Amino acid sequence: MYVVLVNYTAPLEEIDYALADHAEWLTRHYESQHFLASGRRNPRVGGVIITRPMPRGKLDAILATDPFALQHLATYEVIEFSATRTAHELHLVNEAIAH
Repeated sequence: MYVVLVNYTAPLEEIDYALADHAEWLTRHYESQHFLASGRRNPRVGGVIITRPMPRGKLDAILATDPFALQHLATYEVIEFSATRTAHELHLVNEAIAH
């Protein structure tokens, strides 16, 4: 499982211009069950994505297709962790990790 910190490297005007394409990319990966949660950071310097467990190479390939990456608007810091406890609402996620 990963936490991805998205760090903007371009002005917010350029980020906003690419935001619709980025949102479509996020939707595709939610539908593919790769992502669990995402959103903006405060202050607005980037975003956060929490993923399901997957091989790191697969995650790197997914991130490389983000419109923000393709347009050189952001960089990514990937933090891998193993969830050993979760809130009840995330029980199914924890089950996925255990298998």
